[in-house]
Amino acid sequence: MTERLYNTSNQIIGGAKQAVGSALGYPEFAASGAAQKADAENAQRRADDQTRAEGVGNQIEGEVQQKIGALTGDKSMEARGQANETLGNIKRSV
Repeated sequence: MTERLYNTSNQIIGGAKQAVGSALGYPEFAASGAAQKADAENAQRRADDQTRAEGVGNQIEGEVQQKIGALTGDKSMEARGQANETLGNIKRSV
């Protein structure tokens, strides 16, 4: 979550620098802001991709835990499996 806030703040700051630089006729400042914003957007896309990949792992782990729990009669493992699968579904929807 901290990374998401960091990236979002850099997107906003970069966009503001770009707008101010353009409005005041400072192309270097505007370019710096555009670069900062683009870097933050790319970093956020990478972070989102990683979160989705983790979600797939959680979902698979959860499905396996549920099946093993059902086969062995371990209700606790089934519940952990359901929780992991739900977590995976949430992460995949980022």
